[in-house]
Amino acid sequence: MTKPTSEKSLVRGIRRWDLVAVTINGIIGAGIFGLPAKTYALIGTYSLFAFIACALVVTLIILCFAEVGSRFDETGGPYLYAREAFNPTIAFEVGWLIWLARLTAFAANCNLMVAYVAYFWPPATSTIPRALIITLVVAALTALNVTGVRQAAIASNLFTIGKLIPMIIFIAAGLFFLNPKAFTFGAAPSTGAFSQSVLLLIYAFTGFEMAAIPAGETKDPRKHLPRALLIAIGVVAVVYVLIQIVCVGTLPGLANSTKPLADAGQQFLGTAGGALISAGAIISITGNLNIILLSGARVPFAIAEQKQLPDFIGRVHRRFFTPHVSILITAALMFVLTLKSSFVAALTISAIARLVTYAATCLALPVLRRKKDVPTAQFRVRGGPVIAIACLILIGWLLLNSTLYEAVVAAIAAGTGILVYLAYRLYCGRAS
Repeated sequence: MTKPTSEKSLVRGIRRWDLVAVTINGIIGAGIFGLPAKTYALIGTYSLFAFIACALVVTLIILCFAEVGSRFDETGGPYLYAREAFNPTIAFEVGWLIWLARLTAFAANCNLMVAYVAYFWPPATSTIPRALIITLVVAALTALNVTGVRQAAIASNLFTIGKLIPMIIFIAAGLFFLNPKAFTFGAAPSTGAFSQSVLLLIYAFTGFEMAAIPAGETKDPRKHLPRALLIAIGVVAVVYVLIQIVCVGTLPGLANSTKPLADAGQQFLGTAGGALISAGAIISITGNLNIILLSGARVPFAIAEQKQLPDFIGRVHRRFFTPHVSILITAALMFVLTLKSSFVAALTISAIARLVTYAATCLALPVLRRKKDVPTAQFRVRGGPVIAIACLILIGWLLLNSTLYEAVVAAIAAGTGILVYLAYRLYCGRAS
């Protein structure tokens, strides 16, 4: 077994290519299996350009993460960056939002996975079978993560291969059945419609930040994280654009499809195509859930290390060298939230919380460049401050496009975090 490292005896069991797989698993979850139809319904064939535009926007944010992340080799990701760039209060709020984003994303995607299981077993969405499937998935992923980060990383590698193979088959076969007439471009869409389509696609392109969180269990994260992030977004962008090309070119009713990849696959591969894509969706979402739990559980652990949560949350298992208490707490909450919510309801907090934490990391880039008491960046972005400002403007635009209901729910979630922070500070003050 790899030797434990740091005062908490964590194991650096995530290697260079494991980190690439973790990033791909974090990004490719459920969104790509539904969004090709929604974006096409908005702007038609111009949706191809929306995919490219979204990839460019996310790449700018990733460049900020690459530079900031190359300074640190501790657990925490955006929480750690906010702590070093700003102050403990802001850091706690960022960590709280990251954790909530992981909890709600797990609930959303796990519910969607059950819907895909119903393709093979129709009773899956009824009450008791649904509860049994959710219980089995959460229990299996929890056991996997508790027994070692290396085991979780190996599982991530397998899930990455398992999710990419059906997509590659779909693309390779579909390119031979393209209808050239489907790629005619009519009048350019309105700016509002194009912007809305890009906003929709953000969900399918994000999740990369999960690779930064377990840096304390990654080998040489300051060197490998930037490369992993950039390789992963490159792979994902190419796969996504090709998928959209196949969907546009092979599925005449794309705008009205609820499961575009499965419907398109069925067009040129028959029943086997629909089954292949549905199986791929299940594998893809399960791999994503594994990374959500892996990264999500490290957030309360990192916060507890800084004495902003009770010490017992930061305990490490003596045999497996994993933050088992934090994993169990996070998994239990994910289980309850998944049972009690739906895909859409759980998604509300996740998207906004994620964007707020992105903004904090982008803002941390110029702040950390001016600080002299932080580690040197091993990856430096040319024009970093300009890129960071551009990212903040883009994130602000995305947040302004959220609905009032989403904003209210996210504000309540953020306010709850402040109350938890103040309550624990008050408790510590009385106990001292």
